[in-house]
Order: sequence, then C-alpha cells, then structure tokens
Amino acid sequence: MTSDIQAAFVQAQQDAQALPKKPGNDVMLRLYALYKQGSGGDAGSERPGGFDFVGAAKYGAWDALRGKSTEDAQREYAELVRSLQARS
Repeated sequence: MTSDIQAAFVQAQQDAQALPKKPGNDVMLRLYALYKQGSGGDAGSERPGGFDFVGAAKYGAWDALRGKSTEDAQREYAELVRSLQARS
C-alpha cells in the first residue's frame, strides 16, 4: 500500500509541473506544504525571519501540517493535484 501511495506521489509531482494553469497562491502554498511534509516530515525549527516574507509563508504552511504522517501528506498531495488536473 505504501509503495502505491509513493508512486502516486511521484507521479503527482510530475503532473503538478505540467498543469496548464498555475494555481493561486493559497493552493501553491498547500501544494508546497504537502510536498515538504510528504517528502521530509515535520518542518524544522529554523523559521525564516526578517524580510523573507515568501519563506515565512512557506514555512508557516508547512509547519501547520506538523504531526501529519508522511503517507497522509503524500495521499493528500496526489489528490489535490488530481483535482487541479480535473479543473483544467
């Protein structure tokens, strides 16, 4: 089962790169956070500071998923990409 989830996650990464229309910023942050959680687990303790607003937004989105399992994040990522493909 896990290998099926991982295969879907890898395919979704390729599919996300090929989306004909770039999603909005909120969806892009969700994709980023699910990707990072699905590939690396919980966010580290080093939050970007200062004037790195984009980095801080990305970190915040990723950190909001703290505790979500790698498999759940991979599954949600693949589902989100599929839904974006269906809208195109």
